Amino acid sequence: MSLGSLVLKIRQKYKYGLCVAYYRDTIRSRIISSAPINGTIDPACEIHVLTSSKDWLNLIWTLKSFYYYSGRKYSLCIHDDGTLTKESYNILQHHFPDAHLIDRKMADEKMLVLLKPYPRCLEFRQTNHLSPKVFDFVAYLESDRMLLLDSDVLFFQEPTELLRRIESPTYMYNCVNRDIASAYTVEPTVVREFMGFTMQPRFNSGLGLIQKKSINLDWIEEFLGISGIIGHFWRIEQTLLALCSSKFGVELLPEEYNVRLEKGIKTSPCRHYVGAIRHLMYSEGIKHLVQNGFLGS
Repeated sequence: MSLGSLVLKIRQKYKYGLCVAYYRDTIRSRIISSAPINGTIDPACEIHVLTSSKDWLNLIWTLKSFYYYSGRKYSLCIHDDGTLTKESYNILQHHFPDAHLIDRKMADEKMLVLLKPYPRCLEFRQTNHLSPKVFDFVAYLESDRMLLLDSDVLFFQEPTELLRRIESPTYMYNCVNRDIASAYTVEPTVVREFMGFTMQPRFNSGLGLIQKKSINLDWIEEFLGISGIIGHFWRIEQTLLALCSSKFGVELLPEEYNVRLEKGIKTSPCRHYVGAIRHLMYSEGIKHLVQNGFLGS
């Protein structure tokens, strides 16, 4: 390795300071030594997550912090984006022995058949690696209700209101955390004009309750025909889920669940550490969990 490459590597490692590097590179992997979560078979709700070779370790923190602080044992389905190694796959299976792990190749075969009558949906499924959150999650969903969860969410106490909505038999909306701003690939005015409904502002697809019947392939096929909707690579999946939810019926979770960019857990039951603040997931979130005895629980 050249001197220049070494300097670059050091700068990248310590870009956000020593604390971030320590919790990301030293402490984070210790979650692998924690006890497995058994008995995740409660059909009241089913957690669906998409993971990869880059974020599966964070996902273990996400899932274990949820199960620990919620006290629930919701069913779990983990979708491989196609990059998981055999080792990481086996580690996930060890830590969540009752989970359903979805192999990407098998999912591709299933979705090819399922989406054949929907050419726009099929093309999107084949060209966007986040598209399983739109199609595969519901295709494999065995409950009427799904907990949508990204691998950059950590829980610090019981998410009481989220659980109340999930478990209320009379609650029939979708509900998600509120984003910093609306981040869609289509303008809400266009949706209003051509689709006839109002798009929910600031819908974030990282955390929330999704009713199974709200993800309608006929609707999505129509949405994908909106001019310019295949835009920002990272926003199209969120846009489609927001469109389905807005047409079906949607609310936002209370303020304490909001996506925020400033430091501080405060009284939030959880935090969604989106890309701009991913470093805080280590120096704030994981640090907080460790200092409160999470790894020893």
